[in-house]
Amino acid sequence: MEFPKYLLGDNSDYPSAVFVIHTVFPRFIINLENDEVEWLEDFDSQDQEELESETENFIREASAFYDREIERYEDD
Repeated sequence: MEFPKYLLGDNSDYPSAVFVIHTVFPRFIINLENDEVEWLEDFDSQDQEELESETENFIREASAFYDREIERYEDD
């Protein structure tokens, strides 16, 4: 099965949080309530350096995905 690059998630244990799941490398889940990122990969030191420089882009893309999805829900 092929997944989209981003998925939305929520959980009643965290009622004010909205999660965006990034399904391709590097996989992560971001909580948009506080921008906390949980990486689902193990990284070596070389990957870690690249990740630190790209994290801001990942957060920006995840936020843009969320905004687009909400707009689509509101348009319906």
